[in-house]
Amino acid sequence: MSDTLQQVGAPQKARSLAGDAWRDLRRNPIFWISLTLVVLVTAMAAVPSLFTANDPRDCLLSRQHAGPSGGAILGYDFQGCDTYSRAVYGARASLLVGALSALFTGVIALTVGMFAGYFGGWVDAVLSRVTDIVLGIPLLLAAIVMLKRVHSDGSTVRIAAVIFVLAALGWTTAARVVRSSVITAKEQDYVAAARMLGAGNGRIMFRHILPNALAPAIVVLTIALGSFIAAEATLSFLGIGLKAPTISWGIDIDAGRVHMREAATPLVVPSAFLALTVLAFIMLGDAIRDAFDPKLR
Repeated sequence: MSDTLQQVGAPQKARSLAGDAWRDLRRNPIFWISLTLVVLVTAMAAVPSLFTANDPRDCLLSRQHAGPSGGAILGYDFQGCDTYSRAVYGARASLLVGALSALFTGVIALTVGMFAGYFGGWVDAVLSRVTDIVLGIPLLLAAIVMLKRVHSDGSTVRIAAVIFVLAALGWTTAARVVRSSVITAKEQDYVAAARMLGAGNGRIMFRHILPNALAPAIVVLTIALGSFIAAEATLSFLGIGLKAPTISWGIDIDAGRVHMREAATPLVVPSAFLALTVLAFIMLGDAIRDAFDPKLR
């Protein structure tokens, strides 16, 4: 009887949003499938030699469209290059562009959203109008126009240009999410208490409001990362983004399209790698969003 009373009277441990979200994620198979794919692609981009021993630039025309042999488990393309090894090494450029674009997009979105949501008034009006203007610009069309002005074919310059264009045009949705989160957070009692204790705007914004605005922004940026990878592949496919000798899924898809009547594998393999990677990031973002959304509880 006493044990029962102790259990009834025992204080319950406080449940946090992050704890509830992690509890939901652990039970979600979509989260684990997408996370596994993301980890595999990240490892492939970081250490491609773990997945293939062949050099993607070791090409011989005598092996053109040859079937699987030796270490080339998926055969060779029209230049006699190992199709599988090129797909593996292509993950690096695509993931680098997607990750850095999402990073710079996050910096812009957090800055614009924080200032617009916290200060309100004319600051919010100006930043919101700027956001609306950028949001109304078609991303791919504007990226094509802007990248047409880049005349250098150097891999570093092309990668930097694609990252800059995608970040400059892709921050609007995340900024709106951050702004909404900041407007909600600044009305909370703990913000009013911090202001009464003499905390300045900078301390309130970065110590009290930013942690609450960060979670929804991360969800949006995770989904955006997959979109940026797809956008880079599209631009490279059109001959506007990355260019040879850089190895990219978009470049290989374009080359495979031209020679698809001779062999379909050089087109299918990089397309499959791209589709699975984009799908993994979008599914991961969706799973995290559902876990952190209190309306779905």
